Formats: sequence, C-alpha cells, structure tokens
Amino acid sequence: MDFWIKAAQLFLSLAILVTLHELGHFLPAKLFKTRVEKFYLFFNPWFSLFRTKKMKGKQVFSWFSKESPKEWAEEPDNTEWGLGWLPLGGYVKIAGMIDESMDKEQLEKPAEPWEFRSKPAWQRLIVMIGGVTVNLILGFLIYIGVVFFWGKEEIKSSELKHGLAVHSYLSKFNIKSGDKVLAVDGQEMASPSEINREIFLRDARSLTVQHPDGSKENVNLPEDFGQTLFQEGAMQLFSLRHKSTTIDSVVTNSPAAKSGLKKGDRITSIGNTKVEFFDEIQAGLYSNKKKVTEISVIRNSDTVNVQAKVKEDGTIGFMPKPEGFIDSAAIQHRDYGLVESISVGLITGIGTLNDYVAQFKYVFTKKGAGQMGGFAAIGNMFPPAWDWNQFWLTTAFLSIILAFMNILPIPALDGGHVVFLIYEMVTGKEPNKKVLEYAQYAGMILLLSLVLYANFNDLYRWLFPN
Repeated sequence: MDFWIKAAQLFLSLAILVTLHELGHFLPAKLFKTRVEKFYLFFNPWFSLFRTKKMKGKQVFSWFSKESPKEWAEEPDNTEWGLGWLPLGGYVKIAGMIDESMDKEQLEKPAEPWEFRSKPAWQRLIVMIGGVTVNLILGFLIYIGVVFFWGKEEIKSSELKHGLAVHSYLSKFNIKSGDKVLAVDGQEMASPSEINREIFLRDARSLTVQHPDGSKENVNLPEDFGQTLFQEGAMQLFSLRHKSTTIDSVVTNSPAAKSGLKKGDRITSIGNTKVEFFDEIQAGLYSNKKKVTEISVIRNSDTVNVQAKVKEDGTIGFMPKPEGFIDSAAIQHRDYGLVESISVGLITGIGTLNDYVAQFKYVFTKKGAGQMGGFAAIGNMFPPAWDWNQFWLTTAFLSIILAFMNILPIPALDGGHVVFLIYEMVTGKEPNKKVLEYAQYAGMILLLSLVLYANFNDLYRWLFPN
C-alpha cells in the first residue's frame, strides 16, 4: 500500500509541475502571437492516451490514437491538447522551432510571421525561460503557503534533556550523542536539519557544543569537511533522539532480511553494547560497517541473536517503528501571519535553491554518480502515508530542482536554447540550423542516457541492496 501512496503523490506532483512548466512556455508564446501546435502532459511516443482540439467552434476528442485526425490540420491556429503515457515530462510544440519533435520539414520552408523563428530574439528568450520562471515562482509560492497554513516546528535547545542524536563520525571531534549544539558560526539554529545544512552545504565550521555534564566547548571543523562527510555518507549529522528500537519493516534481500530479522523485533544490543535509543543502534552498526556483527533482539518474549553483515554505509536494511521523540517538549510549533509567511517562504525557497546548487558539485564524483536516482528515488521522497504538508514541501523542492536542471546549458533543455539565443543577441547572427539540429540530437541522447542510468541505479539498489 505504501508503494501506491507514494506513486500517487509522485504522479500528482509531476502532473502539476510539468503542466505549469509548459504553461510558462505556452503563455508568452501566445502573447507574442506565436502558433502553439501541441500542448502535452507527458510524452506520447507511438500513441496518446487522450487528445482534444477545438474544431469549428466545438471541442473534439480522440482517445488512444496514434496520430492526430487529419481534419485537425484544417484549423492550425487552435492548439491540440493531449495526455501522453510516458511520464518523463511534457512539451509544447511551437511552430518554427527545433525541439523534441525534430520537425525538419517545417523548418525547410520560408519562415511565416506566426512562427517562433520569425520573432525577435528577445521574445524567443522570454518564451524559453518561461518554464523555469514559473517553476521558481511556484516553488516560492508553495513554501509561502505551507508556512502560512501549517506554520513551522522549531527546537528549543535548552529543553533538550537528552541532547541530540549525533552521527558517529563526529566522535573524533569529541561530539557525541547526548550533546547539544548551541550555535553554528555564532548563530542559534532552529532545528537539527538547519545545523546539517549549515555544515554540509554552507561551509559552517565553528560549533558551540554543550556536553551532558554541562561543560561547553568550541569545536572547529576542517575546511574540507563537507567533501569528507559526503564520502563517508554522513550528511545527516544531527537529529532528535528517539527510542525507535522496534523494527517496522525489513528491506527485501537486505542483510537484515538474510539475517532473519523480522517486523516486530526489538533490538536490545549491537555486538556487546546495549542500546536504548535508535542513534545508538546507528552508532553500533556504523562502527561495524563491512563486518559481520551480532544483533540481539526481543521477539515476542524470547531473546534471539542473529548475525548480519553491515553495509559500507553502516546500515543493514530495516526501518524502525516510529515511537516519537524523547524530547518532544522541546519541539515548539510557531504560526505565521501572511506578511511573515511571505518573508519566511521566500527565504526558504532561496535557501533551498542555493543548497541544491551547492550540493550539485557532488554529482561529479564517483560516489555522487553512483547515488543518482530515478523515479523510484524521487518517489521515496514522499511519505508512505498521505500528508498534504509533506506533499507540498516535496513538490516545492522538486519545482526548484526542475527550474535549476532546465536552465543548465545542455541542448534539448531550456538552458541549451537560451545559450544559442544569447549568442544570437550578442553577435547579431543566427546559429547555423544544422548546428542547432545536431545539438538537439546530442542533448536528447545525453538526457535519455542520464534517465536510463539513474533508473538503472534504482533497479540495481533494489536487486542488490548489499
């Protein structure tokens, strides 16, 4: 059931994002009196699930068709609207433009006044950046709306009686679970996730830490700490502590499954170390990564010992049963008025964009390439139970990612078209049509290869979780 809930959220989110992105191209194109021949949600190779077009004042429909009815060509000024079956995006087919359709026959004819290629370069530029602009604005608006309707949770450090859950990697800097982080680069943080972002993505290196005995210590982290964390797989350095030691689900074919661990087992020790908090389980597994270790659990009323080989990232493949944070009193809910929501939402959106750009550099490492994910990875960003708050937060994040990825200077993406348009505006010369054509082919091959590679990674991780 969890799979279908996540899949439904992914489908709805993509439908919203793709439709509005393409609308960002469609509206300025129509504003500049450019003919838009097709507007499609999802791609339609070989056949379309649904097509409709206004013919002689009436809306005409066609279902599960390979091609548009021939009579639809009689009214070229009316746009054909459709739904494809391949959810890899969507498109608007603008007359006189080299795009995904690769309609070279149209481009061999003299330019018509209603074609994209006959419009001034500045108008074509506005059309091309329209989708990215809409996605950015949409992301900001969603963040504003989420803050206004749901508010935000903030953590009051003084109320953390049990401190924070700390990744084991930080023990070499004398920071351990139970400690509190009072400030990062002199600024108090509202949540553990903010602390993580400041360190991992914003290069914060000075921490003020309070240990369980009340003593305080200033810790300075090395300059290359972000890259080290990424290689160690330790991006989530801090979180709230909870006693979720009961197994809620076990990943198929994972070390946990092969060891015989089952749903409902309560973990009591890792090796010779007893555990009470989930972060202690994580620490025990992390210290034994790539090793076979003994795990003791309570199953019904019996004590059961199993042997499991810990993966390189310090996990064995199970999800704990949510049992709530031990310091729930430290979590304070804050509501915002409309004006405050606009400010907080904009700051959140800008921060999200900056953070994504900052972490994009890790994609070009061996570990980063191996962690690329496709639709399964994106789907897993959504919660297993329908939660509108989390749905909209994830959709806002994806909208900003979509904007950034589309503006990259890669042929076949909006950014690739923008590069050629800027070249034309600077030099006063149109790029060679053959160059545009071959660049489009190259871009499409590159993008398709990346999509296949990312989804292959998903499949590989599912088949070989070790």
